Amino acid sequence: MADIDLYGIPNCDTVKKARVWLDKQGLGVTFHDYKKEGADPEKVAAWIAAAGLDTVVNRKGTTYRALPDADKARLADSHTAVALLVQQPSIIKRPIVEHANGILVGFKEDEWSAALL
Repeated sequence: MADIDLYGIPNCDTVKKARVWLDKQGLGVTFHDYKKEGADPEKVAAWIAAAGLDTVVNRKGTTYRALPDADKARLADSHTAVALLVQQPSIIKRPIVEHANGILVGFKEDEWSAALL
């Protein structure tokens, strides 16, 4: 299978689990660190189009909970959400994987096995 692009934050526990799982499967992975590289607006918009805004936005994290209500309101619309997610990539659910057949959002081993193996 072609290489896999993994997007996330290296110190995120879920990203760590996903990276270990991918390594054990022997899959070629390119890691994209939001903290160092930022989030690409076109990619974020494509993820929202493919998976849905509710799937891509991490509403459980501390960054989201600390947002002012005006910013939370921006996350209700995919057009205004992209700019905020690019500005604050910690609000993007992690990890996101782009692979030959689509994307995966969050780490669920059974879904990843079905999609990637």
